Amino acid sequence: MSTSSILSAPATSINISSILAATVGANTPGIDVTSAVAAAIYADRAPERGWQADQATLSSQTTALTAIQTATQAVQNDMQALNTLGGPLAARTVTSSNSNIVSATAATGTVTGTHTIVVNNLASTGAWYSDAAATPTATLPASSFTLTTAGGNSATIPTGAGNAADNLNDLASTINGDSLGVTASVVSDATGSRLAIIANTSGSAANFSITSANYTGTSWASPDIPTGDTLGANSFTLTSGGTTTTISTTTGETYATLASSINAMGLGVTATAGSDANGTSLSIASTDGTTPFTISEPSFGFTQSTTGANASLTVDGVPITSASNTVSGAINGVSLSLSGAAPGVPVNLAVASNAAEISTAVNQFVTDYNTALGLVNAQFTVASGSTTEGALASDPTIVTLQSTLEGALNFVATPATGTTTSVSTLNDLGITAGTDGTLSVDTATLNSALANNSSDVQNFFEGTALNGFANSVNNALNSFTEPANGAFTVDLSGISATNADLTTQISNFETNYIANQQTVLTAMYSAAEVALQQLPAEMAQIQAELGVTSSKS
Repeated sequence: MSTSSILSAPATSINISSILAATVGANTPGIDVTSAVAAAIYADRAPERGWQADQATLSSQTTALTAIQTATQAVQNDMQALNTLGGPLAARTVTSSNSNIVSATAATGTVTGTHTIVVNNLASTGAWYSDAAATPTATLPASSFTLTTAGGNSATIPTGAGNAADNLNDLASTINGDSLGVTASVVSDATGSRLAIIANTSGSAANFSITSANYTGTSWASPDIPTGDTLGANSFTLTSGGTTTTISTTTGETYATLASSINAMGLGVTATAGSDANGTSLSIASTDGTTPFTISEPSFGFTQSTTGANASLTVDGVPITSASNTVSGAINGVSLSLSGAAPGVPVNLAVASNAAEISTAVNQFVTDYNTALGLVNAQFTVASGSTTEGALASDPTIVTLQSTLEGALNFVATPATGTTTSVSTLNDLGITAGTDGTLSVDTATLNSALANNSSDVQNFFEGTALNGFANSVNNALNSFTEPANGAFTVDLSGISATNADLTTQISNFETNYIANQQTVLTAMYSAAEVALQQLPAEMAQIQAELGVTSSKS
């Protein structure tokens, strides 16, 4: 029989007669030594089984106490969060009367109130685009342009065959490698490909300009315009043979009519209007094919699509400019997000307590409190089918904790001198205790307090100097949860030490007593077994010596 089976057998005292009766049948000679020794050892282990029962009780106490410790710590964590200036009670929401113009977020603890915003114009980002090329890899005309930042940094970039900027793809790479605070990319559509250049940040300080060199040569072509489109009012100069002529265009004019006007001027050049899949264009060539001319319209130019500008707004009547449409600093703790401009149209921003976040924190406290008190109360309840209370019913720590948790609910807030409050007890928040001490929340009452008296709610939990309800409960629980010498730590340490002592006691008992008893009993019963095995032969010998013979009926 194994040691574990010995320990699980029913308790009896050592009785040699009963052991022999159990191991030697009336008609069966000999002793079952193993069973006889096991029965005797089981009786000897009676004290050990008592110690093991004590260890089982200690294990149950440890499990229950650890669960209560965890639940109590959760309540204290809730109180610490509600007693923190940057905690859930300080959470804020911002409501805009017109979020299509301006919306906002507020940092924790921002002063509540209403502000008036007027957005005159949004911040914009400077951007330019080039004349069209057939494809991103088509060779560009021989030309150059200069890109100048608002800070005065500039770079002149030549284009055309033999230059680094041979095509649009190369041009984009060249610009992006010059660290000018802009980003260039190639955009393609049905009319061809263009280079788009945009400032890396918005605002006037990041605006930039592009100037293109005049074209000088014997053959020039204008950018394409979509088929069917016409020109606008504009002008350019053409210099040939030492004479400079200003050529003007009118709104609605076509390249064909412009070509006819140029040819009628006798400037030594021939103008031709043409069209292809990309649209219509104007070509100008030296009439003799050798005399160069200069035109103020570059063969490869740029058009500004957006000027970099600062946002302009007023905040509570104070004029504000911002390089970005995200404006910080205009209202302390509030970040404005501008999404539309409406000069003269006021937008109201209301900064208020975040009722939803506060409600979540309060309800979390109620849930954690009920969990902790429920675990404590269970120690004093006789479970169905049992006649005893919980493992910790007699533990002074748990008895004290129960009264501490229930007593903490009696806190009454005292308003600052000269002020009044609508929230002085948990009842004012709709939080009440049932017959078993656990809490319930009347959501309507809590929401009403948060909506109409949020500052009183905050003062109830935080007090005038972090000395309100949350601090009161936190301090009351410190004597239990303090890591070094709190009641939980001391209690669990004592249980652990007692359990360790019992383990040592059991080990010593096994080593110093049971092991020796097993040796002695095994030898004793083995000797008895040998004697019993020899008994029939000895009886026969005695009978023979006495002349006794067996008779048959």
